[in-house]
Amino acid sequence: QSEGEGRDEELPRGCREDGEGGDRDQGDAGQETVHVVDEVGGVGHEDQPAEGEQHLAGGQAMAAERVGPCLGERDLAGGVMNAGEFASRLGLSGVPQEAESIVLDRDMRLVALTGGRYHAASVTCEQSLEIIARAKAAGLPVTCGVSINHLTLNENDIGDYRTFLKLRPPLRREETRRALVEAVAIGLIDVIVSDHDPQDVETKRLPFAEAEFGAIGLETMLAAGLRLVHAGDLTLPQLLRALSSRPAEILKLPQGRLAPGAPADIIRFDPDEPFVVVPERLHSKCGNTPFDEARLQGRVKMTLVAGAVAYE
Repeated sequence: QSEGEGRDEELPRGCREDGEGGDRDQGDAGQETVHVVDEVGGVGHEDQPAEGEQHLAGGQAMAAERVGPCLGERDLAGGVMNAGEFASRLGLSGVPQEAESIVLDRDMRLVALTGGRYHAASVTCEQSLEIIARAKAAGLPVTCGVSINHLTLNENDIGDYRTFLKLRPPLRREETRRALVEAVAIGLIDVIVSDHDPQDVETKRLPFAEAEFGAIGLETMLAAGLRLVHAGDLTLPQLLRALSSRPAEILKLPQGRLAPGAPADIIRFDPDEPFVVVPERLHSKCGNTPFDEARLQGRVKMTLVAGAVAYE
């Protein structure tokens, strides 16, 4: 996806590099399905918005027969931030946990019905964690992810209507953030995603209710994750597994591991080097980072892609 383009053209997270052969078609009742394929077969597909249960069940059945999981990430939200006291004080419409958990609970029932592999792209609340835990305990082929923003920020960081922290799903309470971090530590949450969603700065410099959702996240993802390591909430191996090897396992890709014959996609980084996030110094054409002026630790020194130096 080119930076600044709308999300209507975005492929499912985690499928972009190998999704060059992606195509779209219209399902029953007009729901759009995105099929992402690589040279050897299916990687995954996403139903958006998947409002028809019959349509989604058919998509999950297809996923059971192909290589990749159904990637679910839509909710029933209509608000602009997490529902609760803070939203009420700011006079903003809230998004309750149920906007996410109702859809997720429905999808788990369809997984049980079809046997299709399912990956919840971003879970953000305790109700969703309970649903995922029950599904995994029942042996369903279910995995899930969480964005780095929801692991390291909470609704209080919105402060005085900071639109760069207007995200979908919204940032939740601090208690919820801690529950999500614990879920990563115990393996209930499988992967951490950047939720990289570039937006033109002018679309963010609007009243909070009118501003676009989304924030960039690729360049700050590792350093933000290292916050959790430095705080003792995660070990470095736990963080790196959720960022690299586990996503590759879910999508059955050869990346994400150091082994003879594996793709030489490697980074070298200093986990302790401090820096201040200055949007103007980021490589992204869009400066809508939720970590504007934040003090972070962890600098990437070199990036190898297929054995060639891509950044140094």
